[in-house]
Amino acid sequence: MPRTDPEGHGPVRFGPPLPEDGLPVLPELTAVLAAAAARADAEPVGGGPALLEAACGYWERRGLATTPERVAAGPGAPALLLALTAALGGDVLVPRPCAAWWAPYARLLGRPVFHVATPAECGGVPDPYALLETVRRVRDEGGDPRLLVVSVADDPTATMAPPEAMHACVEAATGEGLYLVSDETWRDTLHAPRDTVRVSPAEMLPDRVTVVTDLAGALLPPGWPAAVARFPEGPNGTGLHARVLDILTALGARIAGPVAAAAAYALGEPLPVTTRVGAAVSLHARVAAALHGVLARAGTFSLPPQAGRHVYADLAPLRTALTVHGVGDAQELEDFLAVRLGMPAPGGHRFGDELGALRVRLSTGPLLGRTDHERAECLTSPAPLELPHVQRALSHVKSVFDDLRDDAQRWEPPR
Repeated sequence: MPRTDPEGHGPVRFGPPLPEDGLPVLPELTAVLAAAAARADAEPVGGGPALLEAACGYWERRGLATTPERVAAGPGAPALLLALTAALGGDVLVPRPCAAWWAPYARLLGRPVFHVATPAECGGVPDPYALLETVRRVRDEGGDPRLLVVSVADDPTATMAPPEAMHACVEAATGEGLYLVSDETWRDTLHAPRDTVRVSPAEMLPDRVTVVTDLAGALLPPGWPAAVARFPEGPNGTGLHARVLDILTALGARIAGPVAAAAAYALGEPLPVTTRVGAAVSLHARVAAALHGVLARAGTFSLPPQAGRHVYADLAPLRTALTVHGVGDAQELEDFLAVRLGMPAPGGHRFGDELGALRVRLSTGPLLGRTDHERAECLTSPAPLELPHVQRALSHVKSVFDDLRDDAQRWEPPR
């Protein structure tokens, strides 16, 4: 993860990668990949028939009827978002904070990106009133807002947008004529799926939403890049699908043949895949809850994690102690915590938050152990938090933040 310019902390050009699960690759996936390794032919741009059919089945099991001519696949969600942004034109709106990889691709195309505040209870979708005000301001200044990118289950905040928040966002966007891209990469990583209502904006606005899912969220290792996009019905969806395929063709953005075979297998959700996904989600949910508890007891602010493999924390209450250590902004916080914790700690500026805000995303993957054996043990243990290596990792995080809390209390001016 490249550091930003130390002089003035210039524009962040590259964000951190998706939080990895840190687990060994599922053997059945490895077998499928190995069996396809001898393929000499290239996967078609946009995906071959087997992959497209598997994607259709994946979405149909989630209540979104889909046909192959409305699906496109690419080597990761960034390639698909780049193609969509280029095809749709205009200025781009995103929530603040948002996934680190959303904004750079718009900037690469020379498109302005406008961040919109999120509601207090979740990330991933803009507050509807803030969205309306931002659209009005951008248009008054001569801009052309056309695309709004949202997420159902959010990176970096690890929260799930409740149906009412999503509905209000979609209603506001519809009134302003915006097109929506719904990033649903983390949809299948809900920590309490039976207690959480999952609603895609494609269910609310079927003719103006493209759904993008990166399989690195739950189904494939991040080193095997593959993602799928679902386009709406009708002439608008057909035309957008064709333009996206043109752009992917110009970029040479194809999925490697063996990876496409593994992706089709994973999207089919056979028993080995669903069992592994369930076990991995449960494991990371436990570790994320424990990590959130450590951060909360140290006095930081963060919403309880509901999805994914990460926690997003605001360390503003520890600013006094951090200032003593030379930490005054998110980049300095990133550098400081990466050394103290011994793991990546991307600052909030990577996700569109202000540089001066002391926010950080911490992932659960690095807490599962340093070897494949330790990480595999986490996956099979009925009590992973009691494993010695996990306890040591959490204790180390606790000691770092407890020290900061104690320092903040010691240096707090008397009232």
